[in-house]
Amino acid sequence: MHQLPGAWQRTARGAGLLAPDGSSVPTIFAEMSALAASTGALNLGQGFPDEDGPEPVIEAARDAIARGVNQYAPGRGFPDLLSAVAEHQRRFYGIELDPQREVLITVGATEALAATLLALVDSPDDEVVVFEPYYDSYAACVALSGAKLVPVPLRWPAFQPDLEQLASAVTDRTRVILVNDPHNPTGSVFSREVLDEVVRLAHRHDAIIVTDEVYEHLVFNGPHVPIATLPGAAERTLSISSAGKTFSLTGWKTGWVTGPSELVSAVLAVKQFLTYVGGSPFQPAIAVGLRLPDAFFASVASEMAAKAALLGTGLRAAGFDVSSPGGSYFTVVDAAPLGADDADAFCRELPARAGVVGIPLTAFVSPAHRDQYATLVRFAACKKVEVLAEAAQRLAGMTVA
Repeated sequence: MHQLPGAWQRTARGAGLLAPDGSSVPTIFAEMSALAASTGALNLGQGFPDEDGPEPVIEAARDAIARGVNQYAPGRGFPDLLSAVAEHQRRFYGIELDPQREVLITVGATEALAATLLALVDSPDDEVVVFEPYYDSYAACVALSGAKLVPVPLRWPAFQPDLEQLASAVTDRTRVILVNDPHNPTGSVFSREVLDEVVRLAHRHDAIIVTDEVYEHLVFNGPHVPIATLPGAAERTLSISSAGKTFSLTGWKTGWVTGPSELVSAVLAVKQFLTYVGGSPFQPAIAVGLRLPDAFFASVASEMAAKAALLGTGLRAAGFDVSSPGGSYFTVVDAAPLGADDADAFCRELPARAGVVGIPLTAFVSPAHRDQYATLVRFAACKKVEVLAEAAQRLAGMTVA
């Protein structure tokens, strides 16, 4: 069959998933998770928890189903969840929102990001600045929108950008500056100096700031500082988050966008023709979750910090150079001390050598910059303590290549 034309090609190409013959290939997450399943290796590659979320939230979803909350939700989301998101922003960050105009419920943060970029990009001349390495959906959605992706490298081991490089990347062609903080895949938390520079550049070049804050409650030396709280930022910032990471309920795919009403309405104009709405019974349940006591949110961060420390100790014992994460699920290591010169090849061999799966950081970067990350590997700490301990033991006993 002849090659099928369509926007799927630039989407796959943007994410690095277009093979030389023009066919699409699986994501690195699907590939490495399948490798873990086929070999019996412990999967520290894909960032999903292996424990359920808080019982009051799960019970609220069961109750919603039993009460008949099984039909379409309103397009913006159920009013109670809209209010709960607004309450959350006020409670943790002092951000005041009109829940009916400045909050939108989405099918996870991934849909929120896609709808936002599709809504805001206006021409092939538009550019979207991202920090690299980047979550793979960023490149795919930017390509789908038709814009140009402009990456700003983050530097091992602290993974902070060079501010001069950032200033050079943002121009009058920049439509969006996309900031993921805490950062996936590196686990870094951006300094106040970096955030202030993003706001300054957005004003100078009339760009919109889009923030992906799904790890907002997984900052180890908190509290999290949303860009929208910085002087001059709120008027041009769309903040995106979701329930998946905070409540260990990634499969529920319930997220939200908050910000100025005209920007949120623009996202809604696109989002309503993507999924229309998400799973109705999950929305009242997430409203319950967002209203849990402060002690719950503090425990989420402290427990993940302890897991990251446990994983880091095991990785150092195995001989890796280890970057200390400031938040999120992830820890990045340099495998060069173990003889690696190609992270992709190293990760494909790791299940046989150690019975553990990781993800090469080169899966998250543009082709032009892969040499800067050639030996770096990402591991996820969002697993049971006993799984992390077993992974550390396996890595320490790794066979020589």
